Amino acid sequence: MTDPFAGSRPLRLDRLDVPRSWRVLALAPHPDDFESTAAAHRWLRDRGNPIGLLVLSSSANGVEDAFCDPPTPEAKAAAREDEQRAGCRMFGLAEDRLRLLRLRVAWPGGYLVDDEANFTALESAAAGFGFDLAVLPHGDDTNPDHRLTYRWWRRLAAAAGRPTAALLFRDPKTVAMRDDVILPFDEATAAWKRALLRIHRSQQQRNLNTRGHGFDERILRVNRESAARLGAAEPFAETFELEITRAS
Repeated sequence: MTDPFAGSRPLRLDRLDVPRSWRVLALAPHPDDFESTAAAHRWLRDRGNPIGLLVLSSSANGVEDAFCDPPTPEAKAAAREDEQRAGCRMFGLAEDRLRLLRLRVAWPGGYLVDDEANFTALESAAAGFGFDLAVLPHGDDTNPDHRLTYRWWRRLAAAAGRPTAALLFRDPKTVAMRDDVILPFDEATAAWKRALLRIHRSQQQRNLNTRGHGFDERILRVNRESAARLGAAEPFAETFELEITRAS
């Protein structure tokens, strides 16, 4: 099979001949990570690539007390998971293609625990969907859950026994990465993505309260800056570092 990622960087995702048989595994450390790269996921979906979404943590620590009544970790987790289900419905991802894993976290902080029980649960869920191409946050990131998710992906890929590919995406907490693959997009797609991001009401409100702008603008600002840096004709771009794992 011809390498769909051959060519000089950066490659445009929407011009690549990604096999339609490839199964896409979206690895989301938290609810809302899937929507952060909604344009790429939509392009893959529209080509016919099956997508399975694993949300590893409910990320209750990302919800302000004023958002939930009562402000318990359980109520906050339920709120974030309801937001993710609503986002999937708007995107058009079938309910049976979403798994909310609720892996164990450590308090205070509420970050994912790096232990074999958590990894085994992830490994089992990933095997249930299958994967040829993964989409997940870049590992060079200030968020511990993003870093751990990347390490776990490396373990999954190494154990697969066949070639796999990963698109590691840039988000506001990414420290440094290559722009190997890009997906520029227009204002209409940005408006659609903005609506998806705003479904995560808890994060929209928290960002307005703590940063003075919404979660939607926080993500789209990264996309706007990426498009300008790379000289794209379109006003926005999702960008990815490509990682290929060869069969051992």
